Amino acid sequence: MKSTDWPLVHSERAALADDLAHLTDEQWRTRSLCTELTVREVLAHLTVSARLNSVRWLAGVIRCRFDFDKQVAVRLAEQLGATPAETLERFRQSIGSTTKPPLPVLAVLGETLVHGQDIRHPLGIAHRPPVETVTRVAEYYAGTDLVVLAKGRLGGLRLVAEDGPFTTGSGALVSGSTLALVMAMTGRTAYCDELEGEGVDLLRERCGSA
Repeated sequence: MKSTDWPLVHSERAALADDLAHLTDEQWRTRSLCTELTVREVLAHLTVSARLNSVRWLAGVIRCRFDFDKQVAVRLAEQLGATPAETLERFRQSIGSTTKPPLPVLAVLGETLVHGQDIRHPLGIAHRPPVETVTRVAEYYAGTDLVVLAKGRLGGLRLVAEDGPFTTGSGALVSGSTLALVMAMTGRTAYCDELEGEGVDLLRERCGSA
């Protein structure tokens, strides 16, 4: 049965493609919040997720001798294309895809949302996904460290969203928008500046050490 989360993934992909339609070559070379990658490289990484099924994922892992970082780099290079325009076009062609590695659809939604902000934030592009979408991602990350460390950052902290129903944990308060909470719990230190509460410094420290 098709997951009801796929339309949310497709909507976030489409919004990101539209936001990037008129970038200059210099903007494409901007360092993303994934500090080792440019915004163009992060977009190519998202294309990989939309085109890599479980069989191809496993074959790549075996070919890379279970070096997962190498597998990511190899697949990214496959989707980068010769120019930024080609990188964007490959991503656009993947907007409606329901292909994915062996991960829950919610993980794909989380990756799309978080990496979308990794790209937009350093470019100064504002995007506020529907709070219902971000809440689903927040609840997912609060309960897992699959793919990205998130739950492991939250010990002794109580996260409370100011724009939606999301709340998790107990301890020192961290409050702010649901989006800022998601980005901080997945290690994006820049978003700690948008949060308040006595637990922010601890969360910031955990972002920096991951």
